[in-house]
Amino acid sequence: MITIKKEEILKNYGKSIENTGDSKVQVILFTYRINHLSNHLKNNKKDFNTERALVKLVGRRKKLLKYIEKHDINNYKALIKDLGLRK
Repeated sequence: MITIKKEEILKNYGKSIENTGDSKVQVILFTYRINHLSNHLKNNKKDFNTERALVKLVGRRKKLLKYIEKHDINNYKALIKDLGLRK
């Protein structure tokens, strides 16, 4: 079952709701989850399991961004600008 936020992201950035394997969509979903976990950790500083999961997600997003940068630099620049990841 797809959550409402995930469905909204897929409608805006994906070609269809079923297209969850696209690397651009995966980066956007990872960014949403990273922001959610970061806010959780601000309130729960001793939740080390969530902290570890956050570090793993950041690593996975970094690998996908490298892949996108290598294959389509224009798509990469647009994605970075949309998500506000780098300045």
